[in-house]
Order: sequence, then C-alpha cells, then structure tokens
Amino acid sequence: MTVLIKNGHVVDPLTKKDGIYDVLVEGKKIQKIAEKIDEKADRVIDARGTYVLPGFIDLHVHLRDPGLEYKETLETGGRAAVHGGVTTICAMPNTKPVIDSREKVEAVHERAVKESPAHVIQLGAVTCGQEGKELADIAGMAAAGCHAISEDGKSVMNASLYRKGMKEAKKAGISVFAHCEDITMVEGGVMNADENAKRLGLKGITNSVEDVIVARDILLAKETGVRLHLCHCSTYGSVEIVKQAKKQDIHVTAEVCPHHFTLTSKDVDASDANYKMNPPLRTKKDVEALKRGLRDDIMDVIATDHAPHSEEEKRRSFTAAPFGIVGLETAVPLTISELVEKEYLTPMQMA
Repeated sequence: MTVLIKNGHVVDPLTKKDGIYDVLVEGKKIQKIAEKIDEKADRVIDARGTYVLPGFIDLHVHLRDPGLEYKETLETGGRAAVHGGVTTICAMPNTKPVIDSREKVEAVHERAVKESPAHVIQLGAVTCGQEGKELADIAGMAAAGCHAISEDGKSVMNASLYRKGMKEAKKAGISVFAHCEDITMVEGGVMNADENAKRLGLKGITNSVEDVIVARDILLAKETGVRLHLCHCSTYGSVEIVKQAKKQDIHVTAEVCPHHFTLTSKDVDASDANYKMNPPLRTKKDVEALKRGLRDDIMDVIATDHAPHSEEEKRRSFTAAPFGIVGLETAVPLTISELVEKEYLTPMQMA
C-alpha cells in the first residue's frame, strides 16, 4: 500500500529537512521526500498545518508488564505510545518480577513483538530485584538487547555497589539511566517543599533530595567512564550540575518531562492525587531553568516518565496514593504548545 502525505511541515533531524514537503510511503518504507510529488497513491493525506516528524523514542516509560497489568500492559502502553507519536519505548524494569536477567529481557521482547504496536526496548535493573544488595545479570541483559540498566523508581544507595554496576555496564557497552533521589532525605514527603506544601498541609521533598544524587552519579560516571543518563530532572540545581559536568567532557545526558516544564507546585490540588509524582512538581524558578536548559542544549531529551496506576489507586488521599502521572499521549502537544510556540525550542530542536 502506498501513502502520499501532502503539504506537511516536515522536520527531519537526519536529513536536516525543515519545511513544507510531500512524503511518499510504500509499505513500511519512505520512498521519497520532495517539495511536490504527483505520483498516484492508494491513500492521500493532506497534512497542511501539521508537523510530519519521525516516530519519537521515549527513553522513560513504565509499562507495568509483567505482573502489574491492571495498571498497564504491553498492548495498552504501545497503543498510547503510537497515539502520541511515539514508535519506540524504553521500558523501565520495576515490574513484578523485576527485570534483572537475560531471560526476563528476552521474554518481554518476544511478547512485545506480538502485543505492542510500538517497538519496545526493555531496560534491566542494576541490582537483583532492585533490592540494592547484589548486581543483576548486566552482561546477560546487554546481550539480550537491553540498551541500559536502571534502578528507576529508586536510587542505588550503596555507592560502591553502584560503581561496580557502572563498570559492568561500561564493559558491556550499555548506558546507566539514573533515578536521582536520596531516599534517606525524603522523610515522607509527597510534594515539593515550599510555601504551597505548607498551605496544603503536606510534607515536602526538597531539591537537595535530587541534587545530591545527581552530583554523586556524575562523579561516579566520571570515574568509571560509563555513559550516564539522568532521568526526570526537575530542579534548577540539576541543570547547573549537568552544565558543569559537560564542560568537563563527562559522558552525561539528561531528560526533562513535560509535566516538569509545564506545571509548578502552585498547581497542585491536594484533593487530586494525579498531581502526585516523583520527582514532584517544583517552583517557577525550577521550571524556567529546565526550559532554558532544553533551549541551550544542556538538557538533551524530552521523555515522559509515563507511570500509570489504576483509577482506584489514584482516588486515594494525596498522602496514600502512589506517585506517578501518564504522559505518552500528551508529551508532543505539550512540547509544541509550551516550548515551540513560546519559542524556547525550534521545531528541529523539538524533533
């Protein structure tokens, strides 16, 4: 089947095309991109007034599958992804059981080919069961096509063990994705520590909870030479630390989530736990720093940290409900409205 997409604003980082073009697709391959294509096609789409972009890669998604399918599955997560323009998902390993072996990575990959309309890359845990006691099968997971290891949902608090994991990842040629949170400093916090938390009567989470581990992980990456990717950065301090690390040529990249560049702690409604996420919504100062970081290419990636829960779980009180917000379907429109249309990013930077 041939599809001709007409008059769309094509933005393609690979070919540097950024303008109005026609695109001819045959089967699963793009055959031609030109200012005007008159060839007959089985289907013609008038894309006037819209962007035509490569399928996006979301580096940070919680599919909850296996074991927590009442929250999300490979199929429903994949459908949400392609609906939002995402064609490749990096799935975090904090499932039930935790993805910590070659066999578990292979099992998800095999199922995903059959069940998910999006391509799924399963990431592996740093430690067995994400318990922080002994390293997972890093070499085996890498051989199974796991492009990175991550303890996402928590940090590996044992710095010596984490350093060993980084060395193993370096040896296997894969990256480390870091969830930066010093759990000893959270102290029951459920939102950002500021005047809004006090107003709402909720315990706060300070910026230092994130910043301390950002600094630690960058120093460990500098020592081990591993490629470090910082997940869901939310503070102005993270932006500054990443900026300094890049000046030292440390192999670090960093992501920002749409909710963290769109909302602030002032938006939190204590009666609605959909506003409860980890890291929490921060202040306007943090939001502006994140947006400038993306604009200035200090922060490298927009990812969702798509983290679904059941409606029942999210209907609990703000204190009792789990952390997490969905984002696969809304990330692209939020990026366009909050960053492109407000001229923080060009369409090419966005892509």
